[in-house]
Amino acid sequence: MFELNEGAIKHVGPSNKAATAKLYDVDGVEVREFGDKRVKLAFVDEDGNEVEIALFPDDARAVADGIEGLEAESDVFE
Repeated sequence: MFELNEGAIKHVGPSNKAATAKLYDVDGVEVREFGDKRVKLAFVDEDGNEVEIALFPDDARAVADGIEGLEAESDVFE
């Protein structure tokens, strides 16, 4: 795990081959094509931190279906 501290990246977790990226308080979202076969989701916060995810169409559809399910069944979108 890494932590951003006053502009410096600091390693704060165990040494392993996995990584996790989290971005809270998203200020902007963009969905666009990425190459010939993928969809890119880009998220940015008010400080300019970005997370980009490239998905194959089946995975992008699964995300869209999950959001539609939440809209229909959850109080999150009210």
